[in-house]
Amino acid sequence: MATKLAAGFLAGATSRLLPASIPLRFFGAAVACQLLAWLALLGGSGNLPRFAGGLGWTLAALHLVTLGVLVMTAIGASLQLLPVATRQPVRSMRGPVLVWWLYAPGVAAIALGMGLARPWLLAGGASAVVVALLVYATLLAQNLAGARGMPVVVAHGWTALVSLLVTLLTAFSLAFTYVGMPLLDRGTGLALHVLFAAYGFMGMLALGLSYILVPMFALSAAPHEKRALASCGLAILALALAAAAALGVAPRPLRIGAALAAAIAITLHLRLMTVALKTGMRRELGRSFRLVRISWALLALSLLLALALAVDLPFEGMPALFGLVLIAGWLLTFLLGILQRIVPFLASMHKPPGKSPPRTPSSLTADRPLAIHFWCHLGALTLLALAIVLDNAWIAAAGALAGSAGAVAFAAFYLILIDRMRRPPAARARPDANVA
Repeated sequence: MATKLAAGFLAGATSRLLPASIPLRFFGAAVACQLLAWLALLGGSGNLPRFAGGLGWTLAALHLVTLGVLVMTAIGASLQLLPVATRQPVRSMRGPVLVWWLYAPGVAAIALGMGLARPWLLAGGASAVVVALLVYATLLAQNLAGARGMPVVVAHGWTALVSLLVTLLTAFSLAFTYVGMPLLDRGTGLALHVLFAAYGFMGMLALGLSYILVPMFALSAAPHEKRALASCGLAILALALAAAAALGVAPRPLRIGAALAAAIAITLHLRLMTVALKTGMRRELGRSFRLVRISWALLALSLLLALALAVDLPFEGMPALFGLVLIAGWLLTFLLGILQRIVPFLASMHKPPGKSPPRTPSSLTADRPLAIHFWCHLGALTLLALAIVLDNAWIAAAGALAGSAGAVAFAAFYLILIDRMRRPPAARARPDANVA
């Protein structure tokens, strides 16, 4: 039973794979955007401790993380994993490629438009990103509509899809605020955007894919379906309550209710994940899952900070601290932990050049860069949190430098993996090879 989920996931998977170049280009762009985000944050570190919005490099850094790292990875991972998990053939190669050519330049234009305070460039980039994500949403909807089995993953997927549509509407409104054509009041649009982008789209996608990835890597049985669906239902309730509060309906009571519903949902989810890790045949999952466990703790902390915001806790840096814990703490840390597992896994499923058999994920993974990245990433988060608490720009700059060093190390891991993937394995020496 322990390997049932993994076996079911992998059965016939190679026939449902995209060409390696499609998901790997999204992952590669995410790796590059992580470094660019830390560098942009270094440029805007003076504003970070009390950041509350506005054009500049701090806002550019935030969107290089959210759009450039988180969503870029989510697109690449979901386009590849969902057809495999839901046992469907890949319907089109053109759709993912179209998403790439619209989305990557759009993210670059948004980041530059924000950093250089060029509203016209920001609006143009936002338009390209919206179109790209609408194409992606269509691909995601087709996949979810044709899914066979995995109702928990599908429920999270539909919630993420609806959240994505709300995110796009609010993003378009916020981008066009800078050129004098908002669709929504800025405060309302910003509240809805943060809610549905972070907790709705990325959050629900991360939680849903966890029901595939955590049991698969731990070699454990599938989590309890009814409890997982209950967790999903409570998360949807939390999103609905928070959205009503953002629209002005009993803001404080509904925000508190949303935080409590989300806390119960996350408690159920983390309990299921803990059981999967404890009962799996593979108990030691290494440094990558230490990052995942840390991200889970930061997810819980983000809910406490959301509650603090709901009751107007008197701390001027609370919005910045909440954003740090939510985006860089939970989502980015979780994604980086999973990414260093999933990229070698997917790469190993593509046959190397020649007649050699496929490589194992471990043979494609360089461990030393990941060790450097681990400590740099955690050090950066610690320094940035300290900078916000102490309102100190110099500490924020040190945190950005530490994050940049970690991003360079992570990029080295990715480039080494691509190099090993493209080269045929070295031939094994015969026992008598050195005998004269």
